Amino acid sequence: MLFLMFHIGRDRFVLDAEQVERVLPLMEAKSLPGAPPEVVGIINYRGAPTPLIDLSRLALGRPSERVMSTRIILARYPGRGEGHDRLALCAERVIKTIHRDPADFVATGVEAGSPAYLGPVASDADGFIQWIRVEALLADEVRNLLFQRAGAPA
Repeated sequence: MLFLMFHIGRDRFVLDAEQVERVLPLMEAKSLPGAPPEVVGIINYRGAPTPLIDLSRLALGRPSERVMSTRIILARYPGRGEGHDRLALCAERVIKTIHRDPADFVATGVEAGSPAYLGPVASDADGFIQWIRVEALLADEVRNLLFQRAGAPA
């Protein structure tokens, strides 16, 4: 199975490549005053406003470093009903893909109290790699805020 690897701080994480639509260069976002801290704003992707979440801000409480390898991962976020929404994720050191057997990933054993988006871990010569569950990245209230449908009550 193919995964996209990136960093949050010093640690390595992966997303299932099937959930990744594109990797984009870092770009400016329009801010959304009053949005939760992890919501950077929205970017314009092919004319559609797409919410941008900073994974470092979500996990560590500080924004991603603005370096050459900081990218925007355009992820397929499960929508309500059929289909998906687009969710843009700002991440550091988005530099490679890896092939791993999903069975290589095992529970950390310390799931209690961990954010729901943190999945199992696999190891290699450089340490642990943790699987991020895109579908669990947003709390319900953030999801409702970002993906309100036209005509739906706020």
